[in-house]
Amino acid sequence: MARSEVVVDLGALRHNVALLAGLAPRAETMAVVKADGYGHGAVEVARAALEAGATWLGSCSTQEALALRQAGIQAPILAWLDAPDEDLAAGIAADVDMSVSSLSGLRRVEEAAEEADARPRLHLKIDTGLSRNGCRPEEWPRLVEAAKGHEVVAIWSHLACADEIGHPSIDLQAKRFDDAYEVARAAGLDPMRHIANSAALLTRPDLHFDVVRPGIAVYGLNPVPTEHDLRPVMSFRSHVALTKRIPAGESVSYGMTWTAPEDTTLALVPAGYADGVPRALSGRMEVLLEGERRPVVGRVCMDQIVVDCGNDEVREGAEVLLFGDGSRGEPTATEWAELTGTIDYEIVCGMYRPRVRRSYT
Repeated sequence: MARSEVVVDLGALRHNVALLAGLAPRAETMAVVKADGYGHGAVEVARAALEAGATWLGSCSTQEALALRQAGIQAPILAWLDAPDEDLAAGIAADVDMSVSSLSGLRRVEEAAEEADARPRLHLKIDTGLSRNGCRPEEWPRLVEAAKGHEVVAIWSHLACADEIGHPSIDLQAKRFDDAYEVARAAGLDPMRHIANSAALLTRPDLHFDVVRPGIAVYGLNPVPTEHDLRPVMSFRSHVALTKRIPAGESVSYGMTWTAPEDTTLALVPAGYADGVPRALSGRMEVLLEGERRPVVGRVCMDQIVVDCGNDEVREGAEVLLFGDGSRGEPTATEWAELTGTIDYEIVCGMYRPRVRRSYT
């Protein structure tokens, strides 16, 4: 019995990828598996996504891409953000596509390609308004011209507000992306195009182009306020380690922030903020235990939480579902995010912890 456990439903993930690929039938699907598959396990997620219809994989770094190659995955992989001292040569030798956003970045790739004695495959990134990575429009013609002697697979960009349907920045970024594409075409390039993240895949079919890049939607979490048949992939569970009765007037946990109004049964659960339970959920969260949602009382501790079970008899060893897909009435990762003022991306990414076991179904 694991102290606490993240369970990843690969069947749900395959469903999500098939759904997303079906929404963009004229484009290839790049399943984004960066950050260890958003906390779900990059290798396992990548294999399931490819089985379900994805044809590309997206990673943040060359190191992440190489981990997929070392696991035997041969599908095209794009790596898009490396530290200046990253070993790009190893990535190029392993046939990892490289994103380039500047002339200096292009020089680093060229030097790495010479070291690897291999031809690099480039995706030129244009900054269309997010102002993070990517080449500024005024510098774009020089980058395109400098890259002409290489295999330019694609140009690409990333949307800032695609999750806000109708936001004016989306059309502005789309226009800038079209302009960048025309510059590349005028220079004699014939690249693919990709700009659609999960939100744009779901709401802007005009931006699907040649490749779509679903990230959070692969994991069943919906980035837009419209209904889609996405199935959350991750659940988080633990077990009751101890039960006890306390009389009315006794307090629970650090700071004694909760006091029992009447005699009650408490269940101790060995999962705390070191295991991914946000301390900010203190006094605000519930769990599913013995078929019912029950409140967690007192502060969330580093190693444990305490559940108020009233007069119910609760077994030691009983499963405690901290969050799941919501089908049994349990909390979801999205509910945790809303309660703590963050996004569900952060919740699931934060669940990869040394003492939390991860298993697959």
